[in-house]
Amino acid sequence: MIILIVTIFALWVYLLSVLTRAKLPFFKFLVGSVGLFFFAMLALEPYLVMPLGHVVSAVAGLVGTLTGYFEAFPDYSLIFISKDASFISFYIDYECSGLIEMVAYLSLLWFFAIYNTAEKVILSVIGVAWIILSNVLRIVVICIIIFYGGNDVFYFAHTIFGRIVFYALSVALYFYVFTKSHIVRQKVGQFHYGSTDNKNL
Repeated sequence: MIILIVTIFALWVYLLSVLTRAKLPFFKFLVGSVGLFFFAMLALEPYLVMPLGHVVSAVAGLVGTLTGYFEAFPDYSLIFISKDASFISFYIDYECSGLIEMVAYLSLLWFFAIYNTAEKVILSVIGVAWIILSNVLRIVVICIIIFYGGNDVFYFAHTIFGRIVFYALSVALYFYVFTKSHIVRQKVGQFHYGSTDNKNL
């Protein structure tokens, strides 16, 4: 399996070099983003899912403590909701950690030719923080809905409404980082956080 992954990685790097020499930026962006997502997930998933679950549950737990709606156990990535005689708990797992969304965002960003390296570093930090906080807000909203609606609304809160909240915030991030910046630079000129290294982009 390791030999296969190394072979695919070498082919991916070679294909990127071919697309760069051929001056095909769209295909380089497409192949680069997909490849980076694949390899980053292979490398990071075993190490980051649990820490991200701890972070999300810990930050959400601060809101739960302040409001009294739920209690978090960050060491176990667990959220515990109690009201009257009902007790509901759920675990911040692989899907809820936000790792997939973070890696997808970073994979697109680092092959997006509009920005230079310094801008990509800044937007990487901003984007990861935004995704984490969006995920925290999603968890908080889910917990509040369950607190008032009980176990009967768990599916709606977690699978439908929580995802709507999270992906609405993700769309806002993608709009400002990718769509708006592309339009601004095409029509108005360059927009920079400081460096002017990409005047020819």
